[in-house]
Amino acid sequence: MKAHLTTQSSGVRPLDGVRVLDFTRVLSGPHCARMLSDLGAEVIKIEPPEGDLTRFAFPRVGSMSTYFAQQNIGKLNMSMNLKKPEAVELVKRLVAQSDVLIENYRGGVMDSLGLGFDELSKINPRLIYASITGYGTTGPWAHRRAYATVINAETGLTGIQADARNGELSNDPHSHADVYTGMETAAGILAALFQREHSGVGQHVDVSMAQTMLYVNEHTQNELYVDEVPADLIRSFQPGDYPILTTGDGTLVVVSGHPAERGTFDLFAKAMKRPDMLTDPRFDTVAKRLANLAELQQVVRDWALTVQTAEEIEDTFAEAGLAMGVLRKMTDLADTEWAHDRNAIISIDDRSGGTFRIPNAPWQFSGADVSTQGVPKFRGEDNAEVLQRLLGVSAEEVATLTESGALSIRLPKN
Repeated sequence: MKAHLTTQSSGVRPLDGVRVLDFTRVLSGPHCARMLSDLGAEVIKIEPPEGDLTRFAFPRVGSMSTYFAQQNIGKLNMSMNLKKPEAVELVKRLVAQSDVLIENYRGGVMDSLGLGFDELSKINPRLIYASITGYGTTGPWAHRRAYATVINAETGLTGIQADARNGELSNDPHSHADVYTGMETAAGILAALFQREHSGVGQHVDVSMAQTMLYVNEHTQNELYVDEVPADLIRSFQPGDYPILTTGDGTLVVVSGHPAERGTFDLFAKAMKRPDMLTDPRFDTVAKRLANLAELQQVVRDWALTVQTAEEIEDTFAEAGLAMGVLRKMTDLADTEWAHDRNAIISIDDRSGGTFRIPNAPWQFSGADVSTQGVPKFRGEDNAEVLQRLLGVSAEEVATLTESGALSIRLPKN
């Protein structure tokens, strides 16, 4: 099933007229800025001469990294050496004409470059300045280096996942702390833009990855609760115990519901047409069901094998009041009728004559276009266009700045 191409429509977007300077790299900040781009902001990514680390990630199509493209599609791209005073001066001139600046350097780095919030807010008092760091721009850990795996470990996620694997420690393959922090930062920026409509002034939005992971983890409250929980209750739902089943035709499915939980156990018994389980002495209380959870899970697994297909078992669970999903590979989901109907996966220009697939923006607005737009850019590709259009810099000046190293550009060889 062929994916849709990115939209090039000129339809109204919610953030039309908002300009964002994106000084971020790798994932947390780039994802935040992509969200703002999809919502209609003009995002100008300002990349160092050495390039965003993700430009060198594989897979690559032609000269374009698919990882880089997923997080940076739709943005204009400039490349500057911020150690050069001429580059810093250009940034300050761009700030005067921008609404938002996003950066995810370690605390103090932008200040050392003369591009901190206090300095830039003097140039543009309406500027929304968003900082993404591991532990915040203040406090004793402000200068610690941080990536998602580090934050996952520091905030308990890695340990909790090990508990669900019988103590086996491993790093999660998904960078939860980066993506969640990008999303929370985007929400903060939108709130600050809304407040500016009333106050007329901007502000500094300081978001830490560590605090984000505490905030988005629905089990933080449970980890912080040190008292005992009554034996007939299950702490914080415990989705790690939800059954993974195999149907008669070999399909793996996941059921959303703890089979030992009060009320939910009754739904499992109903789905299996096993009212006798309600009075089974092994399972007639929550405490007994937890003590005999392995046996209970096996009863459910044995029953699932008698149901031939995923469709049949989903209908059975749905009738009983339980949700169920098929354990799919990403490629399987991308080719479903659902993904096609929702335009969930799109094909984007690989800049070398072909296309590759990435996820579309997840929103669908009734009165605006919020689908992914544009193409992924090469480093420094838009230096001249941005400087000429916004600052009136001549082509000769762009060439001089490039020769001096203040500007940098790297386009693929023909």
